[in-house]
Amino acid sequence: MAKPAVIFGGPSDEHDISILTGLQVLRALGDARGVFWSKTGEWYLIDDDLEAADFVDGLPRGSRELTFAAAPGQGLMLKRKPLDISAAFIACHGGPGEDGTLQGLLDLVGIRYTGPGQAASALGMDKLAFGAAMSAAGLPTLPRALVVTGEEPPPEFGGPYIAKPRFGGSSIGIEIVDDWATVLALKKSSAFFDQGAVIEPFLEGSRDLQVAVRTHPQWELSAIEAPSRAAEGIYSYDQKYLAWGGEVSEGRELPAQIDPVLDKELKSLSRRVTEVAGLRGITRIDFLERDGELLVNEVNTIPGSMAAYLWIDPPLSREQLFSDMIAEAAGPPVRVFSVAGSDGTALRNAGAIDSKLG
Repeated sequence: MAKPAVIFGGPSDEHDISILTGLQVLRALGDARGVFWSKTGEWYLIDDDLEAADFVDGLPRGSRELTFAAAPGQGLMLKRKPLDISAAFIACHGGPGEDGTLQGLLDLVGIRYTGPGQAASALGMDKLAFGAAMSAAGLPTLPRALVVTGEEPPPEFGGPYIAKPRFGGSSIGIEIVDDWATVLALKKSSAFFDQGAVIEPFLEGSRDLQVAVRTHPQWELSAIEAPSRAAEGIYSYDQKYLAWGGEVSEGRELPAQIDPVLDKELKSLSRRVTEVAGLRGITRIDFLERDGELLVNEVNTIPGSMAAYLWIDPPLSREQLFSDMIAEAAGPPVRVFSVAGSDGTALRNAGAIDSKLG
């Protein structure tokens, strides 16, 4: 009998957070398969009653090795037999689980999955491309500059700067720097910037506002949150995941106290971001606000705990949120590849390849 499969873990800096999210989803769905993706890239079918502590030393007890066969009708294989999967719930944060790589693999084998497709996932992970897409669509956003070699000339905007890994999330590797020379030194010294870094102006006196959107059974917004920042001026990894175990208990204003005009504008911008970025499932959209001005900052297409704690208005349970995501994923198929016009005409007209090349 086909069941949903929750895929979590993966070769990413955010591997541990992905385990926490995956186990939460597995619990909430109830009748689902757990698929653990190890840090080194192996796949395992796991028991559905495991706790986070079972993963501390690596592979948990009772794990059965899976293989991934990239051919239609195959996919995740247990002893050469495909797992009967109704849809995959992707609970991987960062790296190949969130940047479109896993999404592309599932497209190849015909397994439907939660969240955005391959292209939208890649866009959401690339801070430079996402900012450019928002700007091109006329949405308010901060200017960003790319730092690749550590030898670039300074951008048109001055410091202080926020420097971020171009790809990645969970506030890992983010630094506030005062001047351009420090940016270049950081690019050369930080392993988080190996694939490039982006910088943007640091807005003194601004605050973070974030909201979750979901696209099934209809487009809907969660309550708006105003998370508090760490002493260094950013909403840090420790605050997101370590201080409160990834859940909200203190240090966050939920719902955020904002005036009705700002509330209306944020909701309007959230719908436009959803359309422009091609979002699906549950996504968290992050804004910056200063003196009544809103700026689109980033999107997190697979937020920690799937942003379940934000759904207090309207009040929605984890069971409802995650079941609706599976229903959306298992719905009418999206045409990923088109073979229209592939009738062999070009091959027949080509003749002998050797003669063409000669």
